[in-house]
Amino acid sequence: MVFKTFDELIHAAKSKPHTARMAVAAAGDSHTIEAVLKAREEGIAIPVLVGDKAAIDAALAEFGATVPAEDIYDVPDLAESARKAVALVREGKADFLMKGKLDTSVLLKAVVDKENGLGQGRTMSHFTAFEIPTYHKLLVPVDGGMVTYPTLEQKKDIILNTVDTLRAMGYDMPKVGVLACVEKLNPKMPETVEGDALKQMNQRGEIPGCIVEGPISYDCAVSKEIAEFKGFQSPCAGDCDVLVAPNIHAGNIMGKMLAVTCHAKMAGFIVGAKCPIVMTSRGSTPEEKYLSIVISAVAAQK
Repeated sequence: MVFKTFDELIHAAKSKPHTARMAVAAAGDSHTIEAVLKAREEGIAIPVLVGDKAAIDAALAEFGATVPAEDIYDVPDLAESARKAVALVREGKADFLMKGKLDTSVLLKAVVDKENGLGQGRTMSHFTAFEIPTYHKLLVPVDGGMVTYPTLEQKKDIILNTVDTLRAMGYDMPKVGVLACVEKLNPKMPETVEGDALKQMNQRGEIPGCIVEGPISYDCAVSKEIAEFKGFQSPCAGDCDVLVAPNIHAGNIMGKMLAVTCHAKMAGFIVGAKCPIVMTSRGSTPEEKYLSIVISAVAAQK
């Protein structure tokens, strides 16, 4: 199976037999509260709010809402709220994690703590899904938000993280395109060399559960007609689920072009830890935060 729209993803989240619990670190801002309340109202996730209780109560009051007292942890210090939210996941009291109004670095410090964090020995990466008006299903370009200049081994981890997440969401065999500006191996272009290497890893079974094509150009990855015109044959041609960018700049630019110029809806979270981590920016809209909760809730219930 694949998801074509976020509406399908929302339906899947509502259909889960168990409602996921999300620990929200520094949960005292109205945008975050609005998103988590919508997710709660629709039966997608149960919020566990960690932060300054006075700020949390004030934000809840804006929407005329309440949360059970046992699901609010009064931890005003930002770093401590991050550690407490992580601890709730480790203790089995939450299924996934969400960033509220605090710097990403503060939450990640708690996440990667070797003794009390959520790492599992693999490079963590950013997973962003886009619903694009001109594409036939959700598209996942990675990594435009976390790993700056990934090595070959880190790109392997990024693919493994992304594929594991998609398979947890119900995908059977995600199609992964490793992007370059050409479709042929060129020793003078490291991006093509690494694309070919990752394809070979996939064929040897080192990157299981998916089909990896590389190197592949963006147009061949998303347009079957262009791929046919160029004579490029691949099961991934025009049908990629995942696009692996050469570096964070290419991934970030691609994502912003899709969102701003192509008017794509988006949702994002961090993968590769012991649970999904909703890590939208503080300036993200309530809709983006809500959709990120939805996709994380689906991924959290493997």
